[in-house]
Amino acid sequence: MATAKIGDVISFKREGKNLEGEVSAIRENSVMVQYGFSKEKGEPLITIVNHKNYKIITSK
Repeated sequence: MATAKIGDVISFKREGKNLEGEVSAIRENSVMVQYGFSKEKGEPLITIVNHKNYKIITSK
């Protein structure tokens, strides 16, 4: 399995929904992903996804 790089777009599941987001940081066992923007809080939506739980959509 290929590990995503910063800037790659990945697909993952969160709370039963299929989501896509851009990788912003890489760790040993996971990646940090920005997958949207909260208008209410005025902040990006960010989550952590284990390397086993995503697929790379587009690679930089």
